[in-house]
Amino acid sequence: MTSTDVTKEAEDSGPGGYAAARLRLLTEGARSGPPRRTALAELTDDWLSDLFAAASPPPRGVCLIAVGGYGRGELSPRSDLDLLLLHDGSDDKAVAALADRLWYPVWDLGLALDHSVRTAAQARKTAGEDLKVQLGLLDARHLAGDLGLTASLRTAVLADWRNQAPRRLPELQELCAGRAERQGELQYLLEPDLKEARGGLRDATALRAVAASWLADAPREGLADARRRLLDVRDALHLATGRATDRLALQEQDQVAAELGLLDADTLLRQVYEAARVISYAGDVTWREVGRVLRARSVRPRLRALLGGGGKPVAERSPLAEGVVEQDGEVVLARTARPERDPVLPLRAAAAAAQAGLPLSLHAVRRLAASVRPLPAPWPAEAREQLVTLLGSGRPTVEVWEALEAEGLITRLLPDWERVRCRPQRNAVHLWTVDRHLIETAVRASGFTRRVHRPDLLLVAALLHDIGKGWPGDHSVVGETIARDVAARIGFDRADVGVVATLVRHHLLLVETATRRDLDDPATVRAVAEAVGTEHTLELLHALTEADALATGPAAWSSWRGSLVADLVKRVSAVLAGDRPAEPEAATPTAEQERLAVEAFRTGGPVLALRAQTEPSAGPHRAADPRQAAAAERAADPEPLGVELLIAVPDQAGVLPAVAGVLAMHRLTVRTAELRSLPLPDGVEGSVLLLDWRVAAEYGSLPQATRLRADLVRALDGSLDIAGRLAERDAAYPRRRGVEPPPPRVTVAPAASRLATVIEVRAQDAPGLLFRLGRALEGAGVRVRSAHVSTLGANAVDAFYVTRGEGAPLPGDDAAFVARELEESLRA
Repeated sequence: MTSTDVTKEAEDSGPGGYAAARLRLLTEGARSGPPRRTALAELTDDWLSDLFAAASPPPRGVCLIAVGGYGRGELSPRSDLDLLLLHDGSDDKAVAALADRLWYPVWDLGLALDHSVRTAAQARKTAGEDLKVQLGLLDARHLAGDLGLTASLRTAVLADWRNQAPRRLPELQELCAGRAERQGELQYLLEPDLKEARGGLRDATALRAVAASWLADAPREGLADARRRLLDVRDALHLATGRATDRLALQEQDQVAAELGLLDADTLLRQVYEAARVISYAGDVTWREVGRVLRARSVRPRLRALLGGGGKPVAERSPLAEGVVEQDGEVVLARTARPERDPVLPLRAAAAAAQAGLPLSLHAVRRLAASVRPLPAPWPAEAREQLVTLLGSGRPTVEVWEALEAEGLITRLLPDWERVRCRPQRNAVHLWTVDRHLIETAVRASGFTRRVHRPDLLLVAALLHDIGKGWPGDHSVVGETIARDVAARIGFDRADVGVVATLVRHHLLLVETATRRDLDDPATVRAVAEAVGTEHTLELLHALTEADALATGPAAWSSWRGSLVADLVKRVSAVLAGDRPAEPEAATPTAEQERLAVEAFRTGGPVLALRAQTEPSAGPHRAADPRQAAAAERAADPEPLGVELLIAVPDQAGVLPAVAGVLAMHRLTVRTAELRSLPLPDGVEGSVLLLDWRVAAEYGSLPQATRLRADLVRALDGSLDIAGRLAERDAAYPRRRGVEPPPPRVTVAPAASRLATVIEVRAQDAPGLLFRLGRALEGAGVRVRSAHVSTLGANAVDAFYVTRGEGAPLPGDDAAFVARELEESLRA
């Protein structure tokens, strides 16, 4: 039966005919989704128009208008009919009689009715006082009566809305935020409210209202489809329950899935989550744009006055990273950025945005998605470091990750992510979908990076620990295989890949053993020790266990569980400590290092050498078109990774802070560093310090070696005030910090060396950090025998081998004092 046939049946039979035609339409299996909603709206339109036309005498100066969801033609099987009877005020008695002839037939059929009777002036006044009324009138649609009256009201309401938008839009945003706080986020709830939760139908309607204001517009791609999908689910829910409900309860999900022809309830929830994610992200982008426009409007009059009525201010652009700048409170691409030639740019931009606590602009993400080329396998070192920095940025990571995911960049970087994306977890303990739980675990783990020797491995393991949940079988076993592949692809070496795989395989081991086994049984502790293998892996697993539990939900972690796990870790650590690996021998100096040492001894001053390091920027590329193959070949040219900086200087006090300070002055980022002492040839007293560092320019190009050496000479003889220069620069160009990093941590590594005391520093990487550390060590009166510095994402992990003046390790109390002094200097 066609919609025309249904309408004719309703016309032939009056109210009873409408009820029969409505029932037939809703039970007609061949029609669902938008066609059914349209047909139901048209059927209802015709019935109400007939009721209006049957009035005698024919009313004048009156019209019947559909508003709200009915005005949009979005009638679900049990939807309310939102109606406005509009009149010109000339005959109130006739209007009241007409209202009775309209409303009573609707009530007689048991249909829900939301109705009002107003003049145009009353409607506009009520809309001005009640935002929900105004939103409903924005979708006003003429049904019957005086068409001119409807058109006049629509024009006036839209004009009011646009004129009042600067005042009403913040009110609408607050309304949306309050609803989200009460109802939660649709994309994560096991029993979501399809209408009221964040990312639901109410938010989609709010975005339509913002667009109608002409102040801003939502991203259109996928938005209409997401709205349609939620409406389809609501239709099926109404039919399955026979009630006007918007809550998708657990006990009804299988029936709703069957109504929609889906495989199961999990498939249903995943589709709902995907739709909600599109609407939520569109809302985030839209409300940011609204805020930007409103701020610009409030500032513009003052700027015009300052500029004498002319001139247009240029938006300030502050550099954040290579190819990435901040503008108008968002992270955008620099004008010189070339995404098509810089495959690391998406990760660099994301890391910079998360570190600054700023959102990635929609335009930037879309440009990256449209033009960036794939990363090679394995990834270059910079890409891996930027991923680690992004994961270690704390709470801002979530928003930045969602922006990348909205444009498909995450699954292009990590194809295995697709299987966990929007995947529900039917466990009351879990608050999040699998993918969001993984990001939440990384966020939690970022707070534990001071507890572990390799924060990069902790953060990557946090991201991957449940990656196996997208596949059949034990997710830990499956996840180990996937994690091994992913870790190798993003560029970790074989040993690190093994650690990540072990962490993923055993991420439940500690908490399950601690809560389910007898810890006094030696076999229990021995089994855990054999599974973990090393103390460093145990340290990482302990931090991952706590991060995983905290990211799961409040029921997954408690002080009791934490104490049990800590007890187990202590016992396992004691077992593992009994088989300590031998202390590594010092590396033999290369011929170039020996040459520099001899030259430094001969000249009595510093000698340095710069050597560029490169690696291929792209892996094997297969192209059918010869022109594409040629372009790929050009793209495979080596890209600079940084520069190896070798410095030899006669052994003296202050070398470490002097070198670190000079590099910080020249805006050079220290990626790795080693400092050790080389003895001079037989018969010659003294020694030469050798520093082997890998550095990269924070912005622009590297300085010349002659300039570095000149400044280093001045720093060593005391004529260059490094601290003052760095302080002046920081005062002139303060770095924006949107992330509150965990506090620094300085510890003494017990029994790490027989020849020196090892002091370990874990802190947030920042310009001048190594200079501050070196100066603090010099001030503590200890001698730095060697230093091993590494930057893992946004984390600096440094180990200093220090001795007393005569070359002996520090006594325990002295070592603890130096560690405290160093930590206090970093907290200052």
